[in-house]
Amino acid sequence: MKILVASDKFKGSLTAVEACAAITKGLREALPNPRHEIRSIPIADGGDGIAETLLAAAGGKWIETEVLDPLGSPLRAGYALLDGGKTAVIEMAKASGLVLLGDRKKEPLRATTYGTGQLIQHAIAAGADEIILGIGGSATNDGGTGLAEALGYRFEDAEGTPITRLPLGLERIARIFPPDKTTFPRVTVACDVTNPLLGPDGCTHIYGPQKGITPEDIPKHEERLARLVKVTGAGPSAAQPGAGAAGGLGFGALVFLKADLVRGFDLVAERLGLPAAVAEADLVITGEGSLDAQSLEGKGPHGVVRLASARGKTTVAFCGRLEDRSLEYDFGPIVEIRDPRLSLEENMARGGELLRQAARRFMTERLAAES
Repeated sequence: MKILVASDKFKGSLTAVEACAAITKGLREALPNPRHEIRSIPIADGGDGIAETLLAAAGGKWIETEVLDPLGSPLRAGYALLDGGKTAVIEMAKASGLVLLGDRKKEPLRATTYGTGQLIQHAIAAGADEIILGIGGSATNDGGTGLAEALGYRFEDAEGTPITRLPLGLERIARIFPPDKTTFPRVTVACDVTNPLLGPDGCTHIYGPQKGITPEDIPKHEERLARLVKVTGAGPSAAQPGAGAAGGLGFGALVFLKADLVRGFDLVAERLGLPAAVAEADLVITGEGSLDAQSLEGKGPHGVVRLASARGKTTVAFCGRLEDRSLEYDFGPIVEIRDPRLSLEENMARGGELLRQAARRFMTERLAAES
């Protein structure tokens, strides 16, 4: 039997690499016969983990530099440099992520993607002629203006006064000037959501609350981004699926970097050779920390299941928490690994052990059913 293990991260508990290793170990405990072939391919979508996943698969270098975090404090952040230094894989969450705020107060009127722009600038200076930008998990709602400022774009109000430290003053923007150097490398944005920039399904309404935007402040943030759309004249870009990703960084990448927005999982799958690996497997195993309704919207494990189902392959998905058993209609069999006797913190701390045990039990039961 040929088994493919293609798991995403169990957020806060296991990286994708660690999750695949735990599943593989459990399978091996139930399948000691070496004639069973197990192949492991850690996966990611457009969110955090894409840089490490592609680095682990392709080899390359991890580069670190000092940037500014979402609230302007110094931060050491890194990115992956692949293909002999020609391709940089950058996760905006490394420089502008919500997790970087820690215990600090969320300040959505100030939070900036400036640090992400600094990472891109550093990669360009290092010689990269292609940028893969993973967006997700942001602390920001700045429409990518902070990134643009870091890359040399200049913003002015109606009186010609420079506006700096964006998104402060975003509502006053009247003119935008490109940097002296206007040629950027090819930029591909890996995105795992389909939200537009504005409106009830846009970034402010859907993701703003988790970044500290109160219900009464939603109109203010919406107006700021609408102003940006008006000044840039990029209404069609604002309506494009994914423009609202990462607080509008999807829109900013389209407008300021002339980027292509693609489904994060599809990009990763192509670079990892996942379709061919699925085609060779008899059983495809995937997983991530939480399976819920959002898992059907471009997330990695559902992408794996879609690939496998299209090729008539048997699948199983492991998860730490299952929101609704009806998700099996889309996923097929799902194994929830959490121990109900333990707290959330204890389950996450023991994630590797629980995942290994679940994989062993699953395979043991499968073999017994087949005999």
